[in-house]
Amino acid sequence: MADKSTQMILDALGRAVAEPAGVPLHGSKAAPGLFPTTAPGKQAAQRCKDEGFLQVTHTELGGTRGKGVQEICALTDKGLAHLLSQVSPKQVLEDFVRALEARQNQVGDLVAAAQRTASGFHMLKANAEKVLHQVQAASSESAAAAGWTRTVLDHLARWQAARASEDCPLPELYHKAREAAPTLTIGAFHDCLRRLHDQEQIYLHPWTGPLCEMPAPPYALLVGHEIAYYASRRCA
Repeated sequence: MADKSTQMILDALGRAVAEPAGVPLHGSKAAPGLFPTTAPGKQAAQRCKDEGFLQVTHTELGGTRGKGVQEICALTDKGLAHLLSQVSPKQVLEDFVRALEARQNQVGDLVAAAQRTASGFHMLKANAEKVLHQVQAASSESAAAAGWTRTVLDHLARWQAARASEDCPLPELYHKAREAAPTLTIGAFHDCLRRLHDQEQIYLHPWTGPLCEMPAPPYALLVGHEIAYYASRRCA
């Protein structure tokens, strides 16, 4: 049930992102909304409002079966951030492009709604730029990470060639990685080491002395039940 609810929310946010002017929260067969009028649909819709993923922009007469008040909802920045954290930003960007193309084709025909359509177009473009920026940032970060990760592996290989009986201390390895990536944080460095360890590219070795005698404790990291302080390259 939780998976169905999660997917229902992601589908709704995906539709809302292409309609910045707002979409009915619940619709009908003739005019579908973001969520079905079933009990799970109403629960998912309420969660989106409670979490701040969607906001009610206005209400219109004519809810389900033409009766009552219909809530018109638009995606919030928090909703966009949640969507991007759950699905590929590239996929969302492609949806934006298709929506932009469709909206451009409608502008010439929707004379009566030209002003509203133009406003929605600019909002779509702004959102698309946000997604594009995130895609570019992620690509840049990935390329930078690949660079200093290679530096880590190469340094371990050179260390072992020069000091076959010694493992490389993590402070030494971190400072070498910082030469390739001056903005590298210790947290990102630790994440990289765990990933390389899981991929069986390196060994992480524990500190075996008293903890009070450990130099530069911030560079150590917890792996399982041990505190790793040294690393070595696995042989291919």
